Amino acid sequence: MRKWLIASGVLVLAAAGGYWALRPAGGAANEPAYRTASLDRGRITAAVRATGTLTPVTTVLVGSQLSGQIVEILVDYNSQVKAGQVVARLNSDQIRTRRDAAQADLEQAKADLVVKRAQLERARTARIKADSIIRDIEAQRDRTTAQLTDAKRTFERQNELFSRSTGSQQNLDTARTQVEIQTATLASNEAQLASARAELKGLDADIQLAEGQVQSGQALIGSREAKLRDIMIDLERTDIRSPVDGVVVQRQVDLGQTVAASLAAPTLFQIAQDLRTIDIYANIDEADVGRLKPGQPVSFTVNAYPNRSFQGRVEMVRLGAQTIQNVVTYTGVIRVQNRDMALLPGMTANLQVITEDRPDALRAPNAALRFRPAGTATIAAIPAAGAPSEGERSPRAGAALRERIETELQPTAEQKQAIAEILKERRGNREAVAGLSQEERRAAFRTARTEIIAKIGAVLDAERRAKFEAIMQEGGAPPRQGIPGRVYVLDEAGQPKAIPVMLGPTDGAFTELLGGEVKDGTQVVIGGGPRITTAPEQPAPRPRGGAPRLF
Repeated sequence: MRKWLIASGVLVLAAAGGYWALRPAGGAANEPAYRTASLDRGRITAAVRATGTLTPVTTVLVGSQLSGQIVEILVDYNSQVKAGQVVARLNSDQIRTRRDAAQADLEQAKADLVVKRAQLERARTARIKADSIIRDIEAQRDRTTAQLTDAKRTFERQNELFSRSTGSQQNLDTARTQVEIQTATLASNEAQLASARAELKGLDADIQLAEGQVQSGQALIGSREAKLRDIMIDLERTDIRSPVDGVVVQRQVDLGQTVAASLAAPTLFQIAQDLRTIDIYANIDEADVGRLKPGQPVSFTVNAYPNRSFQGRVEMVRLGAQTIQNVVTYTGVIRVQNRDMALLPGMTANLQVITEDRPDALRAPNAALRFRPAGTATIAAIPAAGAPSEGERSPRAGAALRERIETELQPTAEQKQAIAEILKERRGNREAVAGLSQEERRAAFRTARTEIIAKIGAVLDAERRAKFEAIMQEGGAPPRQGIPGRVYVLDEAGQPKAIPVMLGPTDGAFTELLGGEVKDGTQVVIGGGPRITTAPEQPAPRPRGGAPRLF
């Protein structure tokens, strides 16, 4: 019995081994030669992925404009502060002493001004008195002049009487004496009047001097007031205040430390203004920057909360580019509402910027776009969404550009032939970059693109050249133009048949079909067959923003 059991087991194992070795290569007879899937409608969300750093919307560096010793620190890390709040103090003893001295100098200048104004008033009073004296002397002069005139008439009359022997000698002498007295009195009056006028001029000069001294005193007071205000400003600056409402994110000073502000204001605190709104500075590759527009939704995660997704929106893409080892990137600013204060400055964010969202798109599995039946030439795999190589996207982009040129520019037959030769020459030169690094390859393709644009522009006439340049400078591609591709369906004989299609955005698993002789429910081949000659499986391509790429 034991031998019989052993013999039966050996026979069973031999039969199983023979069946395994001689089984049909294609599987069971009812197993289909090709695997298919149907096209359907659904949501496709295309996105740009990047990394960035969380940064406060506004970060204020609070420093000291004075040199001195820190005697008081009133805030610390994470302290909430208000605009104008004192955050630290410098030693102010020396400045207070200067303030007291300046105040004393100001009071002295004010007292001197009072004295000078009194001297001015005295000079003005003396002038009024001198002016009165002059008028009195002028009146005396006028009276003396009148008396002299009368004395002269009396002398002339007595002289005539004396000549006729009717007047006496005494009367004539008396008349002559009166003339001489009045003449002398008039001369005295003139001399007094000249002296009084000279004194008046001196008083005018004294008044001008006193007025100048008053103005000088006023200017001195203004100077000392300005000096006092300057000292008061320095005294106020010993109280270091926050210029904004916010939170202290950095404290770079300790109690007792001496700060020196002789060359530049030292930074004592960094205050972030209102962390309830925060920005992300993301590094966007130049190949993706054309797809970003203000207002696009952004989702991201941070390492501190790996299971939580945060939301934001694109605020702007800064025009200034950064080039590091021939890799060009732009800074994208994403604005995020941080109401629960979970996000902190300096965190690294893994971003996904939603550039296109098609809620009801006719979509095909990316496996259908990668499939190639046996006997076709092996082609490069469809590039992953977000990272197509230059050589892989060259045929599609070149074909799209050629199609758009022929459609919109309608070149002549000679121009069309010349453009075809230019693009063909470029395709023939792609092998020259095979051994280059990724950065070198990108630089080479950028140079080649510039050359091709120049060559195509040279073969066009002026009107078509202007249209061509406008196409190349557009901020976005024509709506839903897509890039060419193909899918395969099974014909009546069960063999794959190529159907040209236009490809739209992809989410990595499905790609939107923008055109082609396919519809919802069409069965497309995704694999199987005698032998598949396709490169390793990768996600489907994404459409590029901007004018069509030449390579």
